[in-house]
Amino acid sequence: MTKSNLTRRGLIKTGAATGAALATPTIFTGAAWAQEQGFTNAPTGDTVTLGFNVPQTGPYADEGADELRAFELAVEHLNGDGSGGMLQTFSSNALEGSGILGKRVEYVTGDTQTKSDAARASARSMIEKDGAVMISGGSSSGVAVAVQGLCQEAGVIFMAGLTHSNDTTGKDRKANGFRHFFNAYQSAAALGPVLESLYGTDRKAYHLTADYTWGWTTQESMQATTEAMGWETVNNVLTPLAATDFSSYITPVLQSGADVLFLNHYGGNMVNSLTNAVQFGLKEAQANGKDFQIIVPLYSELMARGAGENIAGIPGSQNWDWKLENQLGDRYKGTNAFVQSFGEKYGFPPSQAAHTCYAQTMLYADAVQRAGSFNPCAVVEALEDFEFDGLGNGPTLYRAADHQCFKDVVVVRGKENPENEFDLVEIVEATPTEQVTYDPDHPMFAGGDLGECNPGA
Repeated sequence: MTKSNLTRRGLIKTGAATGAALATPTIFTGAAWAQEQGFTNAPTGDTVTLGFNVPQTGPYADEGADELRAFELAVEHLNGDGSGGMLQTFSSNALEGSGILGKRVEYVTGDTQTKSDAARASARSMIEKDGAVMISGGSSSGVAVAVQGLCQEAGVIFMAGLTHSNDTTGKDRKANGFRHFFNAYQSAAALGPVLESLYGTDRKAYHLTADYTWGWTTQESMQATTEAMGWETVNNVLTPLAATDFSSYITPVLQSGADVLFLNHYGGNMVNSLTNAVQFGLKEAQANGKDFQIIVPLYSELMARGAGENIAGIPGSQNWDWKLENQLGDRYKGTNAFVQSFGEKYGFPPSQAAHTCYAQTMLYADAVQRAGSFNPCAVVEALEDFEFDGLGNGPTLYRAADHQCFKDVVVVRGKENPENEFDLVEIVEATPTEQVTYDPDHPMFAGGDLGECNPGA
């Protein structure tokens, strides 16, 4: 963090009297933070409470259930229970399995219902009634943007869960919010060269797009990338998040002249829209003298399981995959430790939603431990431009300019002959960080301002 940023946030005190020599700058950490500034829900006893806000109902409930499993596992590991998971591989050695700053970690949960208003109400209750000092979770970017804004107002840290819209760390970025998960621009940057290699440069694309911030920015990103390599966009049709039957949206695709269908859908929406597309024969169809193709920009193992054999051969992208370390080596260390501890507790491998929520919990705890304080502004200081490794994604940077993590992106495809229900996705490549990195003022992320860290009370 630069000196100017520290001064902007009040983290540096200097002499103020006219004509007085400037004092040596002091960066407040540890006990100094507690003495200088109060903050919302400062822990006073021997425990600290975290709030985990996940979709327990609604179209993303499967993701939410796995997020909650990961949160529970992370708390166990922070408190010194279980195998320790990625505490053993994390490049930072600040955490010792003794809670956070010696306080045992407790947690409360809420149901976002995959609705922004419900998510805000749930998060507000955890902050105001339960004393949560950090909020995490969610599988919808609409929810993430809403809860991030609330946490900024309340003076607590928001460690976003599964949120893929460019807006989360773009126009809606906040100083108190941090995103480990990748975004729509990064999916498109990783997928573009793969799609060109698979399908060439002469294609006509039709988009079905979830009608909210994630769908909009995913479609925008994919259209920009594919048109840059010569593809034509035939149409983009918005679909309601609450939809369960997409038959009426699939029929026009067949008469559109398109030979590629982008399903900018996630969770249960993707399972249902892909099922309808297959039922209408799109996977076997021909158009413009070519085999018709279906693309799902944002993938997950949970979605693949729901879609079953329909997912075979369909490309997409992921933030992480449980097979990374076994297939691509030690660069992705931490993956096996997490998979083993998750599998021992729950009996199956974790999803990318589980992984990002576990990582975010560890990253928050580590930042508090290194800063020596739960003060949100101390946490912000500790996380900004923090470089780390050993959490499963390879070397990673938490960029100060927008609070977005930068790391490799995984390009995947549905497996043609899976060995079991947990082996439905094959890794095509891990796209290097450099290929998916962009300037903080990139047009797709413009209009946002982190503002100042808010410690609250």
